Amino acid sequence: MSLIDLINKKSLLPSSSEALPGRTEEIEVPPEHFVKGTPLKGPFSETFERAIFGMGCFWGVERKFWEMDGVYTTAVGYSGGYTPNPTYREVCTGFTGHNETVLVVYDPKKVTFDDLLITFWEQHDPTQGMQQGNDIGTQYRSGVYCLNQDQKSLALKTKERYQNLLNDSGYGPITTEIVEADDFYYAEHYHQQYLAKNPDGYCGVDGTGIKLG
Repeated sequence: MSLIDLINKKSLLPSSSEALPGRTEEIEVPPEHFVKGTPLKGPFSETFERAIFGMGCFWGVERKFWEMDGVYTTAVGYSGGYTPNPTYREVCTGFTGHNETVLVVYDPKKVTFDDLLITFWEQHDPTQGMQQGNDIGTQYRSGVYCLNQDQKSLALKTKERYQNLLNDSGYGPITTEIVEADDFYYAEHYHQQYLAKNPDGYCGVDGTGIKLG
């Protein structure tokens, strides 16, 4: 298989019939956030809200959100696919349909979903399809996985605003998927807060330099 054929194969989402079977057992994760000391899993306070974003390699994406004021906790995981409780290795095959995503639990009195969306749009290139920089594959696609209609409406509105700005700078169409969230599957423990544990670790996430806020 040529390099071009390999890249094309990694950029195609599988059908549900092609997806790996997965498992019923959940992936084990640490009880606390490595940086914040807050729980990685709920139940969370009813005063908090949640959001799920995909922006490329989830190591760097997670750091961008845990550094925001008002964010209670973050976790990396997998969204938008078919395979229940997938492993990282399975996701990397392209046969689970999942995207590498970050769960953000935040206090809406301190930071709004609109604030989170500004970070989302500005901190990666949403026009690249099934890749982000040199990371190629369906697990690196841009996505907002909405937990209610208000999130979806605001994501679509900010997408339109950002597209206009991108057009003015010569970028192509935004390829971000904005869909209702299904299950968020936590990634393995060593992926959680990876760049805090490995300060010199790889981070391939970079924005366009175009500001929305």
